[in-house]
Amino acid sequence: MQHKLNAAGHKIGVYRTATLMKKVSIKAIRPKKRHYYPNTGKPHKKADNLLNRDFNQQKSNTHWVGDITYIKTHQGWSYLASVLDLASKQVVGWSLSKHPDAKLAQDAISNAIARYKPNTGNLMFHSDQGTQYSSKVLIDYCNKIKITQSMSRKGNCWDNTPQGGTKQSAVMERFFRSLKSEKLNHQSFTNHGEVVENVESYIYFYNYIKNSFSYWVFNTCTEDG
Repeated sequence: MQHKLNAAGHKIGVYRTATLMKKVSIKAIRPKKRHYYPNTGKPHKKADNLLNRDFNQQKSNTHWVGDITYIKTHQGWSYLASVLDLASKQVVGWSLSKHPDAKLAQDAISNAIARYKPNTGNLMFHSDQGTQYSSKVLIDYCNKIKITQSMSRKGNCWDNTPQGGTKQSAVMERFFRSLKSEKLNHQSFTNHGEVVENVESYIYFYNYIKNSFSYWVFNTCTEDG
């Protein structure tokens, strides 16, 4: 704001600018500090993009996608690994940790398998090429239980996006965006335990209330139209 006023010919300092902004209830929007993931090791092997942007699946527990996001607390960062089913669009598995490593990604898949018991021999798991998903730990785990891995091409956001959409409409991005805008961004978390409690309660809401309501509204409007 100060630079704009100076450019317009008003010689004014930082503190005077702040005082005037306060009087007229103008708040400066500061960019959030960018988060950098810690080094979690070197990638072991990249899988081919077998999903090939086919995000509209009809049968549940045959195509899953996974990703990791971060949540700030007063004690540091918490990390959420989620697994989403491309047919039901529900979050079928998840895991939270203070460390964004391969074990976090593996625990999320294990959680999904324990909850839904899919035929892993007919299951494809799609992710980006992050070190958590391309690590030897996760590759060995998927091979052991016969899960087929698929990975988007590096630097190609369209591989994680439904046909004709933008990156922001990607299925997992949509869940993460909803989680943060509707639940997490309005709160300040003291520790990891508070994050776990809030994330798990939102996942229940997202799966069984929000998605069900959206489905009901869509069908009601379709029938009425």
